[in-house]
Amino acid sequence: MTNPSRRQFIALAAASLLPAPALAQAQAPLARAIPSSGERIPAVGLGTAIGDFMRGSAEESGPAQVIAALLEGGGKLIDTASSYGEAESLIGSVMAKGGLRPKIFVATKLESPDADELKRSLSRLKTDKLDLLQLHNVRDPNQSLAKFREWKARGICRYTGITSTYHGDFAAVESVLSRERPDFVQIDYSLDDRLAESRVLPAAAEVKAGVLTALPFGHGRLFRSVRGKELPDWARAFAESWAQFFLKYLLADERVTAVIPGTADPRHMADNLGAMRGSLPDAATRRRMVDFVQSL
Repeated sequence: MTNPSRRQFIALAAASLLPAPALAQAQAPLARAIPSSGERIPAVGLGTAIGDFMRGSAEESGPAQVIAALLEGGGKLIDTASSYGEAESLIGSVMAKGGLRPKIFVATKLESPDADELKRSLSRLKTDKLDLLQLHNVRDPNQSLAKFREWKARGICRYTGITSTYHGDFAAVESVLSRERPDFVQIDYSLDDRLAESRVLPAAAEVKAGVLTALPFGHGRLFRSVRGKELPDWARAFAESWAQFFLKYLLADERVTAVIPGTADPRHMADNLGAMRGSLPDAATRRRMVDFVQSL
């Protein structure tokens, strides 16, 4: 069968939100163990940064459809933040109206270890317990996570984490990882931005921290670089779309616990979830993928 482009794939998927072929659907979706506990979570989640999650969605119907596609496609993880506009409130409303809280692994972020900010996030999300609570954009190498550990001990969150999407702060992230040993670290990592491979991923593995990869499409750079291009024949053995090509590069590194691409489109959500099915590229193929993108 001719491999569809993302546009063609989305057109085929529009009616069902579950576009994967029958063979792929029969396969169990990829799940990864959280290193600190062994709990397994689906390896593709949903990011909800303002520009992606709510673009073109003036009402809750947009986010509700995206979350429905996430769950129908075997996903579970939703990552948000107190600073993402109304994202927490939208997620909370969707979960409450559908009784979905038990089905979702809720991760949010605070700008500081502030009890009032935490209370606001819990209120917006309409929950009294988070799955993952992260300190957003760590910049201080001496940052303490004592308050987060206290909240975890009190049962307010099950896991703690830190985040950064700024290369200049990777040294701080490495320092905090080594000393504070959170359960998770979230960093920007994409096929065309691989600094995390040599910096943060080894540090995370050393302390048994799970890794969430934000911006897996490089702020859209990767899609722009392949606009109008067909997926190469050699990639069709493991990817059905460009999105899956980009996401499977990351998932082929077993240090990555989950990728969390942001989207406001349920069809894109379904396409992204396809990266949890089928084979992953081996080391030689990953090198070929890097060479391919660098040649564009």
